[in-house]
Amino acid sequence: MKYTLLIAGLMALAGCDKGVDSPKGFSLPEGNAEQGKAVFLKYKCLACHTLAGVEDSSVTKHDDISIKLGGNKTKIITYAELVTSVINPSHRFSRPYRPDARNEDGSSKMTVFNDTMTVSELTDLVTFLQPNYKLIPYHRTNYQLYSHYK
Repeated sequence: MKYTLLIAGLMALAGCDKGVDSPKGFSLPEGNAEQGKAVFLKYKCLACHTLAGVEDSSVTKHDDISIKLGGNKTKIITYAELVTSVINPSHRFSRPYRPDARNEDGSSKMTVFNDTMTVSELTDLVTFLQPNYKLIPYHRTNYQLYSHYK
């Protein structure tokens, strides 16, 4: 049984680079973090997001939403996840996740910038955001050992 699951898993992985939906060969050019900060400010991302060390007093904050970007995470936030979050902000939502960030139909309240942001701006923005996420070790809960009842 163990080997059947291993073989099935390997077959699934091997199948990941076949077909039109394969990510094989997909790569964006390297971005510029300094220009990415300018993109972050240009599109007024601080209206709905917070990012340590970045302020812009000219931006009007939305009172109903404030999503923190960056910070300590127990899971790597990949370049691809950040790109996807910008070009398809509704992609990661599940029912209990941030109801204040969703519209009634379940889609993201985030503006979709696909028709206004250039690919260069996107790569610069993601290059700027990526280093703001720090991977920290996952701390397991230490449970008390119970002795057997006598």
